[in-house]
Amino acid sequence: MRRMLGLLCCAAVVLVVGLEAKIKVRAEPDPDYDFATVKTWMWDADAGDVMMARTQSDDPAALKARVDPMIRKYVEQEMTKKGLRVAAAGATPDVFLHYYVLVTISANGQYAGQFLPAVPYWGLPPFNPGTTALNVATKGSLVLDALLPGAAGERKVVWRGLAESTVADDDPQPKRESRLREASAELVKRFPLTKKKK
Repeated sequence: MRRMLGLLCCAAVVLVVGLEAKIKVRAEPDPDYDFATVKTWMWDADAGDVMMARTQSDDPAALKARVDPMIRKYVEQEMTKKGLRVAAAGATPDVFLHYYVLVTISANGQYAGQFLPAVPYWGLPPFNPGTTALNVATKGSLVLDALLPGAAGERKVVWRGLAESTVADDDPQPKRESRLREASAELVKRFPLTKKKK
């Protein structure tokens, strides 16, 4: 019995680690915009913003200097694979792209007995609800927007994609680059080439 319980615990840990390593991706197009008209694109004048909300010593400028070239490169590769090309210099693209990198903290806590039903006679949980497990992790998000041409600050967002994942502070650089590459690829995959059906 103990051996079976141990195997189940190991399987649960492997499952949780596997899930945490995944990148969650979702995207939402404007249902009224015809994406079939999009053939060219270009980065917005200030292609991206990095925002950090972990510690007082966070340096968004340093992080942007590291990730900006990679995000630009990976997104451009994926847009080319979709058959969309960068607009010629001086030409107005069909859409501008702008990215946001958000680095925050995610916390998940559990307390003893939280998944057990209350005692029917007293309507109380069977354990004192003190926290017994707390998981705090750095959460990274990559947001990619497609905006219509127009006056700066007034461009309409017609598509937004969001990729989220947890990031360990001691992750090696190649692993971080791989995550950015995967997030960029998964986001661009969700960029529609036709109008969304209502």
